Amino acid sequence: MTSPPRSVPHAATAPQVSILIPAHNEAAYIASCLQAVFASDPLPEGQQGEVLLLANGCNDATVANARAAFAAARAEAPHWHLTVLDLPEGGKLKALNAGDAVARGRVLIYLDADVTVDPALIGQLTRALSTDQPRYASGTPQIAPAQSALTRAYGRFWTRLPFVQQGVPGFGLFAMNRAGRRRWQDWPDIIADDSFARLSFSPSERIKLPGKYHWPLVEGFRNLTRVRRRQNAGVAELAETHPKLLENDDKANPNWRETLHLFGQDPSGFAAYALVTLAVKTPLFRSTQRWTRGR
Repeated sequence: MTSPPRSVPHAATAPQVSILIPAHNEAAYIASCLQAVFASDPLPEGQQGEVLLLANGCNDATVANARAAFAAARAEAPHWHLTVLDLPEGGKLKALNAGDAVARGRVLIYLDADVTVDPALIGQLTRALSTDQPRYASGTPQIAPAQSALTRAYGRFWTRLPFVQQGVPGFGLFAMNRAGRRRWQDWPDIIADDSFARLSFSPSERIKLPGKYHWPLVEGFRNLTRVRRRQNAGVAELAETHPKLLENDDKANPNWRETLHLFGQDPSGFAAYALVTLAVKTPLFRSTQRWTRGR
């Protein structure tokens, strides 16, 4: 049973922006995530924003750390408010449904708890989605510094792929307006919620913004392989359960000329990416966990 939201008093006017952060045992990351949000540039025209922490099945200090981060930032970020939904049961999709049920903003931003945003991004998302037409948007992803040399090489190459450079992938952070969110009811119980959201919009309805956000890759060969396998399983599941959405997919693999160019730019990154791609096709690192996170 969902516990009632606990929050600080809200402003008299409803917030124009809702940031929904699903979090399961993210005590090590949530303070940095929230500090970056609260340090964002002021919202357009003095608008108010709410952050909904969707703590699902947490048995660590995620909630306490989130409240502490908000308390520390409150004086300098009076236009932001924090609401905590402390949900006893784990599960990202159930948490998103619970958050959507109470979110009040006209713009909905879905943010992973281990992601940090640059100051300009939230305002850019808000302006881009201030329309009555269904729209989806994300920022420009940056790979957070990694400890593993393989992860650094893999991430460096991956960010050069055409889909990341030219598309609006939305991993770690994506947003939409209310008109866009009305395209479905509850979030389906699937692996690839980010792909589901992105493909619910045509390429012409998706907006990539220059504001940056920083997304961590998992560390090491085994974890990269497991997560890539999970991503592939998510795509296959989406094709089986929601095949019409694939008509909106503009993701294309690089052709041989582009591949040669990428190899010439970064041979070690190419090798790291190819190694993980080949390993995904073998059963050596198969995981029985549906929600492999690698950390």
